[in-house]
Amino acid sequence: MKYSDRKLLTVVCEAALEPRLIRDCVALGAKGYTITDAHGAGPRNQRNGDLEGGNIRIEIIADEPTVQKIVEKLELEYFPHYAVSCWVADIQILREERY
Repeated sequence: MKYSDRKLLTVVCEAALEPRLIRDCVALGAKGYTITDAHGAGPRNQRNGDLEGGNIRIEIIADEPTVQKIVEKLELEYFPHYAVSCWVADIQILREERY
């Protein structure tokens, strides 16, 4: 069995951001993603007043350059305006061609 190194980018954000954020991630090279509903509490525990709905968790497996581009976009265009959290983990995958 052969493992390949990749990064797992996890983003938790307001559900209303889903279409825009997914469009940006795909444009920056993400080949796919998984989205699930999310809830919890954090330091901000608030939303921009014009956005309604819950939170989502987006998981993207990609190579390091792709994840870096997405994180840079988040830092510039999302972090200053929205309740967005993200983290990156080193992972090993099977079926390298999928990612």
